[in-house]
Amino acid sequence: MRLYKTVTVFATLLAMTGVILGFIVLDTATNNASAALSEVNLLLALLGLGLIVAGAAIYAFSTRFQTAEMGKSKDDTDEESDNG
Repeated sequence: MRLYKTVTVFATLLAMTGVILGFIVLDTATNNASAALSEVNLLLALLGLGLIVAGAAIYAFSTRFQTAEMGKSKDDTDEESDNG
């Protein structure tokens, strides 16, 4: 359970940092969303979008993480099945 908590905390922190930095970089690339299309720094905009996507992917995959002690409650034999 300690491993689960550690992975969850650091993955969430890393995901949040990636998304926030992504929006900051994207905002810088578009000059606070006021730049004309020809003035947008394409490299910074792509970097910002990449950071946002990477942060979202880290968070999505970290929610799928399970340790050996964790199992699905419906797989437990102590509980009766009442789903049909």
